[in-house]
Amino acid sequence: MIEIELDGKKVEIAEGSMVMHAADKAGTYIPHFCYHKKLSIAANCRMCLVDVEKMPKPMPACATPVTNGMIVRTKSDKAIKAQKSVMEFLLINHPLDCPICDQGGECQLQDLAVGYGGSSSRYEEEKRVVFHKEVGPLISMEEMSRCIHCTRCVRFGQEVAGVMELGMSHRGEHAEIETFIGQSVDSELSGNMIDICPVGALTSKPFRYSARTWELSRRKSVSPHDSTGANLIVQVKNNQVVRVVPLENEAVNECWIADRDRFSYEALNGSDRLTSPMIKQGGEWKSVDWQTALEYVANGLKQIKTTHGANAIGALVSPHSTVEELYLAKGLLNGVGSGSIDFRLRHADFTSVDGAPYLGTSIASLSALQRVLVIGSNLRKDHPLFAQRIRQAAKVGAQVHAIVDAAPDWALPLAGTQVVESSVWVQALADVATAVTEQTGAVAPVSGTATEAAKKMAASLLSGERKAILLGNAAAHHAKAGSLMVLANWIAAQTGATVGYLTEAANTVGAYAVGATPSIGGFHAGQMLTGALKAAILLNVEPDFDSATGAAAKHGLMGAEMVVTLSPFKANMAFSDVLLPIAPFTETPGTFVNAEGRLQSFHAVVKPLGETRPAWKVLRVLANLLDISGMNYESTQEILSAAGIADVDGTFVRADRLNNACNGAVDTAPAEVRPAVAGIYQLDGLVRRSTSLQLTADARAAQGVAA
Repeated sequence: MIEIELDGKKVEIAEGSMVMHAADKAGTYIPHFCYHKKLSIAANCRMCLVDVEKMPKPMPACATPVTNGMIVRTKSDKAIKAQKSVMEFLLINHPLDCPICDQGGECQLQDLAVGYGGSSSRYEEEKRVVFHKEVGPLISMEEMSRCIHCTRCVRFGQEVAGVMELGMSHRGEHAEIETFIGQSVDSELSGNMIDICPVGALTSKPFRYSARTWELSRRKSVSPHDSTGANLIVQVKNNQVVRVVPLENEAVNECWIADRDRFSYEALNGSDRLTSPMIKQGGEWKSVDWQTALEYVANGLKQIKTTHGANAIGALVSPHSTVEELYLAKGLLNGVGSGSIDFRLRHADFTSVDGAPYLGTSIASLSALQRVLVIGSNLRKDHPLFAQRIRQAAKVGAQVHAIVDAAPDWALPLAGTQVVESSVWVQALADVATAVTEQTGAVAPVSGTATEAAKKMAASLLSGERKAILLGNAAAHHAKAGSLMVLANWIAAQTGATVGYLTEAANTVGAYAVGATPSIGGFHAGQMLTGALKAAILLNVEPDFDSATGAAAKHGLMGAEMVVTLSPFKANMAFSDVLLPIAPFTETPGTFVNAEGRLQSFHAVVKPLGETRPAWKVLRVLANLLDISGMNYESTQEILSAAGIADVDGTFVRADRLNNACNGAVDTAPAEVRPAVAGIYQLDGLVRRSTSLQLTADARAAQGVAA
């Protein structure tokens, strides 16, 4: 640590830091545009010029290293004059179109121009004009004349997203930020460029001209998509969600969110929303009131229980549903005497587990790993923010290995890759275990062949300190998921690594923790989807998209006497008998448990649309109509407390509920079915109904459409 003097105050700062870092530590604001705490230093804008004693001219705070005894003045006449001069140059070519700019009211340039800009310009020449670019459905580059060439967007793509999609061409007044020869911006993290642009050159295309920033209410929430549990600020106008931006949380999502977290809100206001209960009569759908719909469901369930027995009633529930909804769904099924409830819709191996499989380490620790083995994951598309953290680790020397069925395009350097059919992943992992035994002398649970690739992975895991073996969505849904987990645990024990699942959905860990899996005598999801039920309750589930059986699930459910769909959307209409409109995450309070086991509760940010009701209230009333006792909860807090899954602080799932242990024999015979994995923009009902996300290159590729 060294000591400098900043505006008369002594500041201790690590050697090698910049003056800007010292100012941040001291709580002193230095105006800037190109500097961003998560990006490399470019020193492009020169707005952060400060007065450093014994320096003949002002120096950029972001690029000036501290030295012991350095004296810095950020508010001297010399510094202020330099900053005002820079501002004058920045405004020379700026179109000054604040009244029509989407960034108006939250623009760094606008804010700093008030303090450092002049009342008039000395520049009388014609301003330059930069023509707009078309870069895809998410980012608007219509007003690139506003750009001040801070290159934040360029550095974000290169350093955080891992793909340099934007760059600066030409020089001087001809310089422009653009893509390579008219290509689109296709990164799954691209929306963050909008947030970090300080001047409104890059804006949100779906949000464009929708509202002024001062008209918006801002409310905290949590992403309902992948298992990161990204923290969000949902912005609302006239009881409609019009924009979603990140809420900074270093332990979870830092200051970034994935594009599906940012743009899936379009589905909330779409024409596909279900706004009143509906019953199918004579093949026609008719809207009814809630009392009629719920009594119809309760009477139907009672009749089916009498005729076919309690286990003929089952529930297929989504891991994107909240802890409270899943707990009540389980209580409802158990209350009627059925053990048939399951959220593992894409699974092929339904081996019972003791506890909730989870990440096995903290999300923040992914950035500091030195050795990583990923099995069965398209990491970048399945878990964009996890991939971003592992990318940061790889940039400082982490060795990342993969066992996958397609050449990985993770936008990070890989130390080794085995691209083999998913059917033989167990054998590939057994080979790694055998390679480990050659170096440790331990006895592997099953024999394999120590191939060169396996030896390389084993040697990597046996070196280094901070290590993790991570099983992805395809590994979790694999027909021999249990064998993969047994081998992963054995290798981890021999190498000192942690082991865990990346986990697919926003509440996969929570679903395990509350026991939303079959109890003794109950059917699992695979059985329920292939015709085992006479009455099916579908909570946030569209089986043709959300299950391993796909379109065949319709035929399995057609044989049921009653299918009840609880959904925010007009879904499952071909085989459902009742549709009950339930609230999406923005219209209901609830709790999600992310991959590391962190509980994150949130409130509703808007009123329910039409006759929509929170699912926990619907399930509670239905339980009352079925004469099930003990379910008269008045709030989600009561339900969460009753579920009893939180630790003492209420922050994480209780340690005794989290468990990655897996026992049993390892079967290396080739698996007969491929694991079912959802595409990045097919994961849940919200992203599937987001118009802009469905126009992206990733979505078009999944649909077989040329990008």
